Amino acid sequence: MPFVDIRLAGSVTREQKAALVADITQSLVERLGKPAAAVQINITELSLENYAAGGQLLADRAPAPSHREDAIAADTPR
Repeated sequence: MPFVDIRLAGSVTREQKAALVADITQSLVERLGKPAAAVQINITELSLENYAAGGQLLADRAPAPSHREDAIAADTPR
């Protein structure tokens, strides 16, 4: 029985979690031949105040642009 633990800094939507779980489950079914019902996935969302990288809390970093903002910027003529 495969066990998958996912830790995410910040929060994601329920829809994003559902899609992630479906993708990971399908990958384990295809690559390892495991039945989907056997795949166990745990998602833990870490508060940005409880996670640090490079000696700095993620909560203290400037917010990263969303993928939508990246796409808009890429389509904007310069």
